[in-house]
Amino acid sequence: MPLPENDSGVGYSFGLEVDGVQIQKIQEISGLKMEQDVIELKQNDKDGKYTVKKLPGRPKAGELTVTRPLSEDNSFKDWIKDSQFGKMGAVRKGGSVIIYDYENGPVARYNFTNAWPKSLEMSSLKAGDTSVLTEKLVITYETLEAE
Repeated sequence: MPLPENDSGVGYSFGLEVDGVQIQKIQEISGLKMEQDVIELKQNDKDGKYTVKKLPGRPKAGELTVTRPLSEDNSFKDWIKDSQFGKMGAVRKGGSVIIYDYENGPVARYNFTNAWPKSLEMSSLKAGDTSVLTEKLVITYETLEAE
């Protein structure tokens, strides 16, 4: 369902699904990017004039960074442990980043394929700090398509 003509999407209404499972308590998703190579064709035309033409190349793989509060949920830790032990058949997953409108209806979906965790980082531990501890998972994927 598209947004009404004069409305825009809001940055706080989003969700993440991995293999059909909704990931809870996501604070931030960054790195959502569709990109492709650029091919430069350098040639001389019939009059001998040098020209450069840019052509679309292959799509590039990418990375998403997902941040959520540290909790009893060990799914990120278990996922990266499996990848470190080379269980790639079980580790590679598909998923989606979903953007919602004001009424929680989906307005955009970005599907990624063959994703697996590259790194997991916990926020800094600092004496006297009162901020919420977070874990940041970097997910690498092979393709990203907008729906």
